[in-house]
Amino acid sequence: MKELKILSPSGIVGYGFPEASFLAGVAQKPDLIACDGGSTDPGPYYLGSGIPFTNATAVKRDMTLMLKAACELNIPLVIGTAGGCGADVHVAREVEIIRQIAKEEKLSFKMAVISSEFDKDMLIQQLHNGKIEKLGPAPEVTEKDILDSTHIVAQMGIEPIIEALDAGAQVVICGRCYDPAAFAAPAIRLGYDKALALHLGKILECAAICATPGSASDCIMGYLGEDYFCVEPLNPDRKCTPTSVSAHTLYEKTNPYILPGPGGHLDLSECVFTADSDRRVRVTGSKFVPEAVPSVKLEGAKVAGFRTISICGNRDPIFISQIDDILENLKKRTADNLSADFNYNLDFIVYGKNGVMGQLEPNSQVSSHEIGIVIDVVADTQEHSAAACSVARSTLLHYGYPGRIATAGNLAFPFSPSDIKVGEIYVFSVYALLRSENPLELFKTGYEEVEG
Repeated sequence: MKELKILSPSGIVGYGFPEASFLAGVAQKPDLIACDGGSTDPGPYYLGSGIPFTNATAVKRDMTLMLKAACELNIPLVIGTAGGCGADVHVAREVEIIRQIAKEEKLSFKMAVISSEFDKDMLIQQLHNGKIEKLGPAPEVTEKDILDSTHIVAQMGIEPIIEALDAGAQVVICGRCYDPAAFAAPAIRLGYDKALALHLGKILECAAICATPGSASDCIMGYLGEDYFCVEPLNPDRKCTPTSVSAHTLYEKTNPYILPGPGGHLDLSECVFTADSDRRVRVTGSKFVPEAVPSVKLEGAKVAGFRTISICGNRDPIFISQIDDILENLKKRTADNLSADFNYNLDFIVYGKNGVMGQLEPNSQVSSHEIGIVIDVVADTQEHSAAACSVARSTLLHYGYPGRIATAGNLAFPFSPSDIKVGEIYVFSVYALLRSENPLELFKTGYEEVEG
């Protein structure tokens, strides 16, 4: 079995990558170009709103290089979680960008577009049939959760991608997709070991993050053999080491040995990481354990209100020393000064104290000479959140605290207007497993002959 070469240009389409690194990979004549297109890491807003979190201009730049190379080499190009979150509206933008590129660059290919967005009536039926299960600490899914969600997607595994390639597609654009699947599916289709292919996909989906120094905006090549895989960065300024690659295997995992995914999990307890050279690492020993009944992860988001924020700073040591008491009293003063007949939630993020970790911050002492404060208000309408934020901001600006010397104002504002209307906000409303004997039945694929 020949060594299969898989080129991963970037951690996410639109993050960018050095053209020199990419061309170095293309010069090796890879058998596949694959790239992840999104993530839930930026939170529920993008899934709920249907707005891609990747920039269209940046996506077009990355996609142009990948499409041209795939057509020149006559190899597949597979994109996972297109548009950032993989709902149909996200995928539609990427498909339109691809059509533009094909027209401008005179490229022709067969394209498969795999939808991962689910009909609510179907999901409610699955819920009543006991096919939707609680996942981790997330609450049980209810019928109302499904109905309130603006978009609900599922992480597809390898099966729909393999089916698209079997149908002759050269370019495969996936909705929400298990990150390693875009890299692993073409290899598994050709008969390569499933566990090794998925583990390699796990490494490649973040591109050169597994190198040192690591970066999600640089290219890496994966080499898949019969009983091993290797990874090597394509930028000469980076290298892979057994430590950097094994450390990335632990990335985003709750268990160092078990990596769950659609249809089963990877068992990495017997993996061995060895250096093939000073910049190339070989991995062996990955195993795949199938589920009795395959499952896919559901993700849904719903509107939770409207947000207004105000960003400000302070460098008075007397104010800073009393910040907890000041903000606690500010909530009471705001309620008194506003006398609202609507519900709102007023919160604060204090950078320089515990703005990153919040209540989990182990250091209770503020050592900063200055702090940054984000006043955060969520309410049922934009006007209500703006009203509460305005009163909280003005009250804090002129708040009288013990030992205060100056009376001109407590806060410095970097922006005018000081109050920023963020708009609708979203929360994850569906986070669960959907059991299905045949995952192919869950995902619909459309085909298109793109003529440049």
